[in-house]
Amino acid sequence: MTPAEATQAVRQAIEEKRLVPSAFENIEAWLTEDRYSDYRDQVIALIADERWQELDDAFWTIIPFGTGGRRGQMYPVGSNMINDRTIGESAQGLADYVIEYNQGKESLSCAIAYDTRHRSRHFAELCAGIMAAAGIKVYFLDDYRATPQLSFAVRHKGCDCGIMVTASHNPPSDNAVKVYWSSGAQVLPPHDKNIIDRVMNCQQIRSMPFAEAQEKGLVEFITAEIDEAFLAAAGPQGFAGPKDVKVLYTPLHGVGAEAVMPMLKQDGFNDVKVYGPHEEKSGDFPNVPGHVSNPENKHIFKQPISEAQAQGYDLILATDPDCDRLGVAAPVTADTSGPWTTFTGNQIAALLTDYVLRKRAEAGTLSPEHYVIKTLVTTNLVRSISEEHSVRCVGDLLVGFKFIAKAMDANGPDLFVFGCEESHGYLVGQYCRDKDGAVACMLLTELAAELKSKGVSLAQHLESLYHKHGYHKEHLLNLFMKGSEGMAAMTRLMSAFRESPPSELAGLKVAQVRDYLNNVSTDTASGQTSPLAGPTGNLIILDLAETGNYVAVRPSGTEPKIKLYMFTKLDQAASQDLDQAEQVLSARLEGLESDMEAFAAANQ
Repeated sequence: MTPAEATQAVRQAIEEKRLVPSAFENIEAWLTEDRYSDYRDQVIALIADERWQELDDAFWTIIPFGTGGRRGQMYPVGSNMINDRTIGESAQGLADYVIEYNQGKESLSCAIAYDTRHRSRHFAELCAGIMAAAGIKVYFLDDYRATPQLSFAVRHKGCDCGIMVTASHNPPSDNAVKVYWSSGAQVLPPHDKNIIDRVMNCQQIRSMPFAEAQEKGLVEFITAEIDEAFLAAAGPQGFAGPKDVKVLYTPLHGVGAEAVMPMLKQDGFNDVKVYGPHEEKSGDFPNVPGHVSNPENKHIFKQPISEAQAQGYDLILATDPDCDRLGVAAPVTADTSGPWTTFTGNQIAALLTDYVLRKRAEAGTLSPEHYVIKTLVTTNLVRSISEEHSVRCVGDLLVGFKFIAKAMDANGPDLFVFGCEESHGYLVGQYCRDKDGAVACMLLTELAAELKSKGVSLAQHLESLYHKHGYHKEHLLNLFMKGSEGMAAMTRLMSAFRESPPSELAGLKVAQVRDYLNNVSTDTASGQTSPLAGPTGNLIILDLAETGNYVAVRPSGTEPKIKLYMFTKLDQAASQDLDQAEQVLSARLEGLESDMEAFAAANQ
């Protein structure tokens, strides 16, 4: 089959509705343009075999840069897939922009790291070769290492950019590149759009073999240097206190043990064990339920909890494959053989906010000028705890830890105390500009040890925060919408929330609609609109008639889904009987989920 014959076959498949029309332009480009010549035969073979669904998935769009970089399913060809071409374009576009932005600078450098996923090392070497060919020195972490270590390496070595090869908590089929700027944070405007422009217009990928780049001194291994320096910088972010706690830690087949275990040992915790079935570094995540290593998923804790109950552990910690997020399980009471519970990202955020602020206050290193950062979809319990300690809460942020990093630098890093987001991301200190699962493990272990010395469990301590600040309960609903049809459904649903939102949810009136894309707030009773202060992004918040109860809606920046965040709250007086409060808010969340699902089904 010739390229012309293949193109005609694609036209016919579109007429027969086996392919969406948007796939044609991308497939035609890969069949005819010189920049895709290395992949032409593979595309023709797929067309000849009439593998239309695979072709539709691979070509219906061009894989975008989202909140976490360029992420998606791996497949040898396709504009919407992670492969040598799309990764190569990403690295080449970054290299071109870094050179252009830093005109006149004598030397440029880039830090590169990778995790345990399939082809991560290959993609890391590919990116290194492209940087080297552009004359950019590469500082390479020559083994599986954590995302926060990459962020730290960018700052430590004074790099102009950084690349982390990881798809975080996505399924084994996926991989990605996270792109970092010289601050150590993931790229922000205007750099992100400028890089994307160069990626989309990339004609030729210029690369140097990895071994040649090493021989020429354009690739330098810095693994041991960063391990030592990272531990020296992140470790002191902890606090003094009891160390008698027995910890079971799972890296979920990822990179976390190399960061978490030394940090806990340095902090004085000697009774820490890696959970055996999850210790193997594997991109298949073989012993994790569903093979998805996501610490948000409470099912990953089922087997570790059984071992912990049998062997008297006080705490279970879990980090995702690139060790930038933390999950936690602990006994409900001081009895480690009794029932256990898992904690949501919002609950961990509240526990750590309270712990860090309290320890800083006790040390006399906290003032009203200090501040905590959270996103718009992170529990307002964090704000209430901050107010209790008379510190600021910077909370008007879009989703993505890069916005927390930006707020750190905008508000002065010397006054930064703690940053958190509901998706299990936490940071304390100035040593990097991304969430850090290792330092979060250290802080949570310190808190657990302190509470154990008082005969109090983490769950009981969280209840005390509810008594003081009112009962907060949150829930996240993911609506998956894959492929070209899914993208159209996502667009329709977001439009429906903007143009004709529900008038009532879970028996509560929708009082206000905040549209952050258009920066407009609408009073639903009067229909009057007013300017909405805050960031601009594809986020809608429906405020309910009862204060502190609301729903946030946004398309994911890393996966084909819409995320519905549900926030419920009772005031302090109604939160003294927590069993009753739990029943009230659980019923409310069930109502919110049911009503939101019905609205989504009717408007996709």
